This record gives sequence, structure tokens and C-alpha cells, in this order.
Amino acid sequence: MSAPEVFSLAQVPLTAHAFNADRQQVAVSLNSNDAQIYTRSGSDWNLTETLSEHDKLITSIDWAPNTNRIVTASQDRNAYVWQQVQDPNTGKLIWKPSLVLLRINRAATYVRWSPLEDKFAVASGARAIAICSFDPENDWWVSKLLKKPIRSTVLSIDWHPNNVLLAAGSADMKARVFSAYIKDVDKRPSPTIWGEKLPFNTICGEYSSPSGGWVHSVAFSPSGDVLAFASHDSAITIVYPAAPAVHQNTITSVRPYEYGPNGNVTKVSTTGVDGKLVVWSVNPVGSVTSKLGGMHLR
Repeated sequence: MSAPEVFSLAQVPLTAHAFNADRQQVAVSLNSNDAQIYTRSGSDWNLTETLSEHDKLITSIDWAPNTNRIVTASQDRNAYVWQQVQDPNTGKLIWKPSLVLLRINRAATYVRWSPLEDKFAVASGARAIAICSFDPENDWWVSKLLKKPIRSTVLSIDWHPNNVLLAAGSADMKARVFSAYIKDVDKRPSPTIWGEKLPFNTICGEYSSPSGGWVHSVAFSPSGDVLAFASHDSAITIVYPAAPAVHQNTITSVRPYEYGPNGNVTKVSTTGVDGKLVVWSVNPVGSVTSKLGGMHLR
């Protein structure tokens, strides 16, 4: 593996960052209420813009690659969408902020654009996730809240490829999959293994961390058929909702159990939160990899 590129941008902690589409610019929060945009010049990064609107620490930043819009979220319970517009006086491009009506009463913790970049989700300490979309009639961003059954701070989120489903990890030791379908914004999604009828705030899946740790990170596979989450109990859990229902709860580990003469896996073992150890027969390995979302067992 080649050596990593290391750049020292500041002598303070960096609390959030996001690259633009071509990776030649990066927006960072230098442990403050401002977001700085650095532009790459050879092996250096030069400060070119400062986005100032929040009055408390910026906790998360995301930069939409296609629309080139930046969204920032902060401990001040607000989010701003930043878009480049032409200054009528100078003719130069400037970053114009638009306030988002989040309707939360605790700090925003995490923000991510949806795949189509027509919505974004803001996690918070208010036991809620704000799903935000643009209202062209009033020219502002509005939100609807995912609340039940979240019982603590939401620490991470990830969008499903269909632009409707949203995974969330929380300090209540759960990873969940919600429907974030918004009428008049989203097209009706095709059925998935997570469900067919998906009105807003439908719970499509709820999974516990193996030993009761906060869920710090969640991610869908590229197909959207598999969910992975990392928790504070030093575990990475992978969920296959389409797998045969032998386990009654989250699968915590998948290991090769037996190999054939050609080196292919012929049996795998799994353990789960339900206390079961299961040995599965596999023939051929290709059929397993298709069911496990493309994961190759070695």
C-alpha cells in the first residue's frame, strides 16, 4: 500500500470536513463556528473562502458533488445550505447561505445529502432526524422529523441508493432503517428487501449492537441490500435482511468454516445476538456471494 498523503491545515482539531467533486477543494471546520474552504495548489492547500453564519461549533459538513452545494450543521441547532452565486457588484462568485428550518431543540450532530441531492438529513441530540427539502414557493429549506422510536442522540446516518431509505445509528445502542419518503419530492420507490409500502417514518429495520455500545457509524452496501454498523463495544455488525431467517436477531460474525479441494468456501459459520452458532452449507461460493451483497469469504 502506498504511503498516505498528510497535510497539516491547522494547529487545532478539525471537527468536520468534506471534499468537492474533483477533490481539489475541501471544506473543514477548525473546531469553530466557521467553515473554511481550502483549494489545492500542488502539494499545498491554500485558504480561499470562509463561510461564516453559525454561532456555535460546526459539527458536520457535506458537499454535494453534482449541484456543488455545501450543507453545514452546528451545535447552534441550525443548518445552512451554501450555494455559489454571482455577486451583482463585483461579478465574482460568492457563497450565499440559506437557513434551514430544522425544528430541533438540541445540537445537530451529522448531515448528509441524499444520492439525488434534492434532500439532506440532519441528525441531532433531540432524538430526531430532520429530513430537509427545498420549498420553491417560499424559497427556503423545510424539514420533517423522524422521531419514533429513537431514544437518544443520533450519531450517524447514511442514505440508501434509492434516495428514500435512511440508516441511522444512535446512542440508544440501535441501528435503524427508516423511510424518509416525502410526497411531492420523491418518486414512489420500487419495492426493496426493506419493504414495499414506505410512508414517512416507517421503521424498516431495527438492530441492536452486540454488547450494548453506542452505534457510531452506519453504511449501506452499494446495492442497498446489506447494512453495516460499527458500535462502541468494538464490534462491526453486518445485517442481511434477505437472508434465511435462522437467526432471530443481528448476525455479529461471519467466518469461513470449511474449504473444498479447489480452495472455495464450502461451509461458513455465523454467530448472532440470539446466542446461536450456525454452520451453513455453501455450494458453489458464487451463490453465497450474491446473497451476501457481493462479500467474498476467504
